[in-house]
Amino acid sequence: MHLLFIPNHIQLLNACYPPVSSVVANGAECLPNSHELSRLTYYASNHPGKLTKLGGELEKRLKAECRKARNGNVRSRASLLISLSIFWALATECKRDILLLSPSLMASVYASLSSLPYDLEVVARTATVFTAWTTYTDGHLIGADSAMTKDYLSALGQFSHLSSNNSEDQETKNRTRLVGFAALMGALNSDALYNDSVQFQAQALTILRPILLVLFEADFLTLDEQAIAVKDAPKSHYLAEFRTRPVLERRAASIHIHVDGDNGPSKADVIDAALRAVFSLLSHTNGVQLSHIMRSCFENLEGFGGWEKVDHCCWLVQKIVDWTPYQYRYVIPTQLVEHLKLTGSASSHFALISMLTTIFNASTPLVNLSSSDILGNLVSLLFRRITLNLQDSLLPKVVDCISSLGRHVYYADQIQDLAAEIVSHIVVVEVQGVLGENGRPDFNETRSATIRYLLRGLSGVIRTANKHESVRDPESCPLSPARQGRSRSSSREIKKDVSCDRAARRTKVSVDIWQDTLSLLCDRDFSVRAEYSDVLLFYIGIEMPKQGDGVDADGVKRVRKLVEGPFLQATYLNALLNMGDISNKFLNWIHAYTYILATNHPLGVIPNGSPSSSPPKAMEPILGSPTTRIDIPHNTTLDSSATTHSGEHRPISLTHAPRGRKTSLVRNLLESTSPGVSDKGSTSLSDYRNILKVLITVQEQVPVRGLLSGVPMLLELERAARRQAEMSSNLIRTTIIREIIVHVLLVIGRVWNLSKLVQLAEQALSSGQNYISHPDVTDYFLTSNLSPLKSIPLDEDSVPQSIPWCGIEPEDAISVIACSEVVQEALGMDRKTLLIRLSAQWSAEIALRDGLDKIANFETSIRGDGVSPLLKISPALMHIENVSLQSLTRSARGLGVIDLREALEGRSSMSNPALAKPPSISTLDHAPSTAGGDVTLQLTKTRSRTRTKRRLGNPGSNEVRDVLSRLGIGKQQGSLSKGSS
Repeated sequence: MHLLFIPNHIQLLNACYPPVSSVVANGAECLPNSHELSRLTYYASNHPGKLTKLGGELEKRLKAECRKARNGNVRSRASLLISLSIFWALATECKRDILLLSPSLMASVYASLSSLPYDLEVVARTATVFTAWTTYTDGHLIGADSAMTKDYLSALGQFSHLSSNNSEDQETKNRTRLVGFAALMGALNSDALYNDSVQFQAQALTILRPILLVLFEADFLTLDEQAIAVKDAPKSHYLAEFRTRPVLERRAASIHIHVDGDNGPSKADVIDAALRAVFSLLSHTNGVQLSHIMRSCFENLEGFGGWEKVDHCCWLVQKIVDWTPYQYRYVIPTQLVEHLKLTGSASSHFALISMLTTIFNASTPLVNLSSSDILGNLVSLLFRRITLNLQDSLLPKVVDCISSLGRHVYYADQIQDLAAEIVSHIVVVEVQGVLGENGRPDFNETRSATIRYLLRGLSGVIRTANKHESVRDPESCPLSPARQGRSRSSSREIKKDVSCDRAARRTKVSVDIWQDTLSLLCDRDFSVRAEYSDVLLFYIGIEMPKQGDGVDADGVKRVRKLVEGPFLQATYLNALLNMGDISNKFLNWIHAYTYILATNHPLGVIPNGSPSSSPPKAMEPILGSPTTRIDIPHNTTLDSSATTHSGEHRPISLTHAPRGRKTSLVRNLLESTSPGVSDKGSTSLSDYRNILKVLITVQEQVPVRGLLSGVPMLLELERAARRQAEMSSNLIRTTIIREIIVHVLLVIGRVWNLSKLVQLAEQALSSGQNYISHPDVTDYFLTSNLSPLKSIPLDEDSVPQSIPWCGIEPEDAISVIACSEVVQEALGMDRKTLLIRLSAQWSAEIALRDGLDKIANFETSIRGDGVSPLLKISPALMHIENVSLQSLTRSARGLGVIDLREALEGRSSMSNPALAKPPSISTLDHAPSTAGGDVTLQLTKTRSRTRTKRRLGNPGSNEVRDVLSRLGIGKQQGSLSKGSS
């Protein structure tokens, strides 16, 4: 019946309600009258201006019904369910104008959830209305309408609470959680989540809490099974493609509770719903949104104590990486590191480090990741933790995380750059120490422990990179005929053969980077010396570039050549025998430091020779970080080691001040070293064993260079032992030094097939007491075993005082080596020249000062990669991702088509300064003036080709003629001259 003073929309709304008393009495489903509801929706769709009034009226009725239903009124509860169904019908039929209905609808949803949160039927009907709104809304009111935004976030919080329901009845708990996750899934696939960036983090924080709670309660077997099912067969076709379909084609999900005859939902169903929610969230995210998601995860984990479940944290972060779009995965480890710097909780540190290690060790690649920044933050954490507690259980985890950075190689010089970064930190700690709890530099236990952990990280990065490189199957790698006939075969030899055929995915760590760590062989702390000797064995055996040292098929050591030909043979032999070669310098430094250690001189490079003295104030390290970052202007010349591959400038204080200070301290160490064996040092029996391992490894792995640099040192060591035997009655050190010399000569004899030298060495060893047995260094190449940190002292009274042991006469050993045709052929020398070279005067001062002078004078770059220090590198160029330092231009570059084109166009050689002035001596035969003596290819100086006198004419044609002449196109010169005239 039409009433005169009642608006039409109110009459249509009233007609939708059936008699509530009959509905309650008959137990029928609480639904509005279908015919009248169709009239209402038709009216509303044709009169969108009435939607606001309809929504307001429904909201008023629904809130009144909620108050009565909360007090147990059955009729009000039935009326409430009918009102919710009317809201759902209006939302689905008036989807085009749902913006007008949104404020009242969202207020009604929140009122229903807050009044009857445990009534599953009401909650399911409310969730259906909420899902309909999230399906059709464009989200523009979120953030713009404060009242509606507040109601929306409150309703979202209610659904989040339902998703983490902890009812005692398992079936009720699972049903409630599934209803909550269904509503949250609607929000995840809605424009309301992504429209406002400010509100995104608040929504993500609310949505992720129940998801994380459910996942952290599950066992890993169920998680893995459900994760595979989620990724392979995603559900909700319309929800998954909500962005690609227009509003009119979308369909809202209908949420129901238990149906009679169905089995109740299991825990696996709840886990499946949580995983699908995570998958949906991560599939549509970008970099900024992913940052909010990670921060929301951290806050939720902090809230319910999720950091304690480290394994679940690692599983979760791995799935986040797998399900995140490829181009945004770098955000995840970046946010983990940022949170690692902000939080101070020990449990969170442990979980975050484990999560980072899991990410880096996984097979999922991460692009755009700044590995240098990650490394710097991890080292800073290492410093902070080790300053507080030397026995902190987190320290090995940090080292493992640093090592995992070598799992994925994204550009050729990545491992070399990481190694250079760690070495720079080692140099700083070695020279300046680490700030202790009192704020002063600590040169005792803290310094030693820091260096040891950094060394483990350095070797760990290289081991990880080698482990995951594409290596051929050792069984399919054929051995050379000479090695097949040998009875002595080891896994180390197979490893060498396999590494020769390894795919060249990265640049090996160069010796000029590793050279800065060699002074640790003479560190005053035995634990540092022992650990470094093991790391050095690994580097020489596996990582060290060995250009020029190799074994041919006939078992003879020859200079390895890339292309057959007399020119290249001569150049490589010249580089091999040149004392300025960087590998030769590296071996010279090794032998110099081992000589100092063997002769028992005072050890350590502590300022002023006192452990208690501290560096000057300007050089004191900073707690938590050994460096201070310095902003570099765009017009400043950059050092090659001061820029990372990600484009950020590396702290230059790590390069200049500590290195210069260390140079001064090494000079002081040399000045305190006197000829002969000293009685003031503390070299132990363990040190002598480590010395022997290092010297043997050098001879086995770098036989050609090792022979030339090692034999003169052995002769000088024998002279020192002889002087000690004449001056002192204590013969223990003399005997051990001579045993070391004999063992090394024995290895030289075996490596070069010198049977006479092997016989002499074996006879000498059989007549001695053998304080040091012949070591097997194979395990150091293939495993990460570290030496014990306890030193074995010398027994000063264990050697008879009147019977000195002489070992081998050095003249006999040199004569055997020089007479070998194999050695002569490998080195390209005759017997006389070889005798002169092996008998050359040697001292630790000569071996060390050469390299120190080069560093001090900056005749080569500080990093030692051959880049001229006068080369100005544009900062804009260095901001290009994955720019390899090795690929940068040197002090001069060659000429090409571009230079010829510019010359033809009349441009005066702006792109190539080499064209500005013709040289009088050919630059092909000479190194740049800034390269100093460290040049591997130095040929005889020759005059450049003569050219006819230039005629005065067009300067452009002269420049073209100059370019063509430099390109070697001689015939064009005459024609161009003729044309120009």
